[in-house]
Amino acid sequence: MAELVTADERPALRLERRLKHAPEKVWRAITDPAELAHWFPARVDVELRDGGTIRFTFPGEDGTTTGRVVTADPPREFTFVWNDDTLRWLISPDGDGSLLEFTHTFGRGDPAIAKLAAGRTAAGWDVCLAALDAWLDGSVAEPPPEWHDRMASYVAEFGLDVGEVLADGTIRFRRDLGWKPVDELRPLLPDEPGWHLVHDPGEGTRVEFTEAAGDDVPAQLARRHEQADRLFAATHGVDLPGWPPERVEAVKKHYAEHPTQG
Repeated sequence: MAELVTADERPALRLERRLKHAPEKVWRAITDPAELAHWFPARVDVELRDGGTIRFTFPGEDGTTTGRVVTADPPREFTFVWNDDTLRWLISPDGDGSLLEFTHTFGRGDPAIAKLAAGRTAAGWDVCLAALDAWLDGSVAEPPPEWHDRMASYVAEFGLDVGEVLADGTIRFRRDLGWKPVDELRPLLPDEPGWHLVHDPGEGTRVEFTEAAGDDVPAQLARRHEQADRLFAATHGVDLPGWPPERVEAVKKHYAEHPTQG
């Protein structure tokens, strides 16, 4: 499982894996392009030295994205910057195997906006590290049949689904919707004022909702929370049923007891 933390005032994900293999073998698996091809979702070309260039080519995409190696210290640390994010892999001996500590620090733009992508990013790294573990063991991990549940679980765990009340009395929700184009997502929006989509080439697409707070703010927040959950699911082809009354009451109670100020 991933943990969402703050590092140098930036949001970051931390994941750990205990692997049944020596640090030297793990090092090769995370730095050798021939090894990466078996578990990483892009083709990787890397100059394995401090200051070297690292390039990623994803299937179905034209061109490559380029990053910079910060630290290449075999078999202990591999750190690089990619799209302004810093990815750090630390390997240490752990009994007969290794402890792999991975940190992904979101380095671009407003930290509050950057953090919104943590749910999908954590789910993606879970899958990548499961594939790495399987490859080291000599097998192949099956890709997940669907992504919504694992992403939604992280979004809730990290508190990225929670609405807030701004200082001027405005209710606001902001949710990451991945990489789908705005025109494809617009028909899925609730047929009410206040919902709009924002697309950033580096961050993906998000939905933002704002409206003036009414007389029963917890109930208002719970209603919009449910709508945002259903919209998030719909973007992944999942038709969530409406919340049962007990769920509505639990969320209202949470908002009443834990007001969130933006």
